[in-house]
Amino acid sequence: MNNYENNYGLGQSQSVDAIVSQTMKQVYFRMFLALLVTAFVSMWATGSEMFWSILLNNSSAIWILMLVEIGLVIAISGAINRLSAAAASGLFFLFAIVNGLSLAPIFIIYTGASIAKTFFITAGTFGAMSVYGYFTNRDLSKFGSILIMALFGLVICSLVNIFMQSDSLQWIISIAGVLIFIGLTAWDTQKIKVMAASMPDADHSKLATIGALSLYLDFINLFLYLLRFFGNRR
Repeated sequence: MNNYENNYGLGQSQSVDAIVSQTMKQVYFRMFLALLVTAFVSMWATGSEMFWSILLNNSSAIWILMLVEIGLVIAISGAINRLSAAAASGLFFLFAIVNGLSLAPIFIIYTGASIAKTFFITAGTFGAMSVYGYFTNRDLSKFGSILIMALFGLVICSLVNIFMQSDSLQWIISIAGVLIFIGLTAWDTQKIKVMAASMPDADHSKLATIGALSLYLDFINLFLYLLRFFGNRR
């Protein structure tokens, strides 16, 4: 009887490990595809006269893009349980397209070489922290609430600095942004892993989408903050 229970428990553990592994593969794959979509859309928009004509002749265009992005994040996060897996994935990739349009100006402001350099630095940093979050036995959940509060503080300071235009505050914001999103990368990775392990019968396609969105946002924001340090203006 004990042997049966031990073997059953081992088999169940292996099954959960397999589910977690498969879910994380889906998360990283969808995140990678979304980054590709964003990159290609940004490069297309950079060379599109029509896009720049709309952007430059309509002062509200960039704000509309930002509001659409926020709306899509809220829609995906808030309605994930009511959406089909296909609808959730569609909204995620629509967000990647809209974000690509929003990021197009960086290809005008910064040199291509410095953007590429910053991308690889971001990829290395993100990869290291995501691996740490996946394999560490340390519970990172207690840091999660701190990081979220720090993120709200970062957003408030960024809004204030739009009016203050302080270079010193901008550097502080940039340093804080890098540290916050480094921490969020590890925390989000562990959170996705724990959710996949605790919900073996759940729809892991939806979990993979919401997980990919979380890590995608961590990567993009980390990239943008690092670009302020490593980007060379034209």
